[in-house]
Amino acid sequence: MRKNTIDIITLGCSKNLVDAERLIRQLELNGYRVTHDSDNPQGEIVVLNTCGFIADAQEESVNMILKLCQAKEEGRVRRVYVMGCLSQRFMQELGHEIPQVDKFYGKFDWTELLNDLGKRYRTEHQYERRLTTPKHYAYLKISEGCDRHCAYCAIPIITGSHQSRPIEDIIAEVEHLVSEGVKEFQIIAQELTYYGLDLYGEQKIAELVERISDVKGVKWIRLHYAYPMNFPWELLRVIRERDNVCKYLDIALQHVSTKVLSQMQRHVSKEETYALVERIRHEVPGICLRTTLMVGFPGEGDAEFEELKDFVRWAKFERMGAFAYSEEEGTPAQKNYKDEVPDEVKQQRLDELMDIQQSISAEVQGQKVGQMLKVIIDRKEGEYYVGRTEFDSPEVDPEVLIPTSEGTLRRGCFYDVTIVDSDDFDLYGTQIKR
Repeated sequence: MRKNTIDIITLGCSKNLVDAERLIRQLELNGYRVTHDSDNPQGEIVVLNTCGFIADAQEESVNMILKLCQAKEEGRVRRVYVMGCLSQRFMQELGHEIPQVDKFYGKFDWTELLNDLGKRYRTEHQYERRLTTPKHYAYLKISEGCDRHCAYCAIPIITGSHQSRPIEDIIAEVEHLVSEGVKEFQIIAQELTYYGLDLYGEQKIAELVERISDVKGVKWIRLHYAYPMNFPWELLRVIRERDNVCKYLDIALQHVSTKVLSQMQRHVSKEETYALVERIRHEVPGICLRTTLMVGFPGEGDAEFEELKDFVRWAKFERMGAFAYSEEEGTPAQKNYKDEVPDEVKQQRLDELMDIQQSISAEVQGQKVGQMLKVIIDRKEGEYYVGRTEFDSPEVDPEVLIPTSEGTLRRGCFYDVTIVDSDDFDLYGTQIKR
């Protein structure tokens, strides 16, 4: 057991990761040594940042809490603290069921941990984070919460209503991160197209992205988690015109059947969804669209699933993920609908949908063979340098593999690469030497 050392373990999404990075920096400023996601925590204290979004994530979080409590009982850890979404959602229940945890914190009161350790939150360093990503890219959280209230989603229950950060606050953080060497920003929010409505009375995401792109040193900006209803069309002009705004948009559509979308409380129709995709592709030629779809929601019969498959074949999303519906406690869907689609049918539909997407992905990637693309290098792995194009977000998207025999490439630097081969997901390239 290492004295004065804290291990932080982060489960869940990149929004959780940002909170962990802020906490790590505050702990370091208060004199602690901090490790992140250690396979074998050896500090006196372990802080677990939990996810509570869907059943699988909740189970993973609970299992990790129990594992850490066992380490405490065996004397390998002195104290265990738990924070994040699961803790926010089920704090009383967790405290009753797992009393071995020294204290549970919610998603927004984690700064109290510093007080409980006899330390203080240093507001003069509020924009500082100890990045757990490679130092050339960072996630930038522009808001918390969500006002959409989709029938299946527990996020509003966990995080509350949408709260935008002021533009000036975000720009100050970007400027600080650039001074630390960050070149690429993944803009994240539960719903980024809503940004600004609560603070300014209108959607401000287009203005915000322009302001970020004006900061000297920002090389790439990539946008995650848009919403289809009341889409801010001005944002497409910014993506199209700004060289450092990647032609990339992550927009979770969930389904296409008007019947299913209505029951999901998505407030958009099949016709509007088709029109949205068509307009985005028309206004930003060459854009990479990432989406997430759901199968097995109550009301999805064979006909509705066929609509979804036809839509995927038509849209040819460059990037697509999918998951099966699971009933979440306290949501409108759990209260109003019976979870009527059998699990085996959900899995069959999920497999079928992803098989379609795999063929589309292989086609999309194959079309890049012979092209010259700008690539940023993330790491060296075996006999390859591994990088990404502007169409690839870290962790979730395909990568570009360049043989190390090509010469020395530096992490965090950009190179012109000719794509020479592809598989279903990844690309293979060779550096263009000048």
